[in-house]
Amino acid sequence: EELRDGNTLVDSVEIGFSRAWLSIRDSNISSLITCTILAWFGTGLIKGFAITLGIGILVSMFSAITITRTFLRLIVSPRLEKNLGWFGVKKINKES
Repeated sequence: EELRDGNTLVDSVEIGFSRAWLSIRDSNISSLITCTILAWFGTGLIKGFAITLGIGILVSMFSAITITRTFLRLIVSPRLEKNLGWFGVKKINKES
């Protein structure tokens, strides 16, 4: 969408991450709240599940925020803008 709106590839990646961040954060926080409730009120197996799920969510958030974003920034370069068809963009709207 961002490429079709006329943004550069690098800007499109940054805009996409900033838009997606709110959804990623909200869904992970609600899952962590659920883990906390399960760990607080659950018995042995349920507590273990809640702790394991919570660790998995934290690791997933870390990888989504740092590792994936860093790798994508390294891969995306202005040279790739010549081949926007690779990203499913056929036409760019330069209206604004």
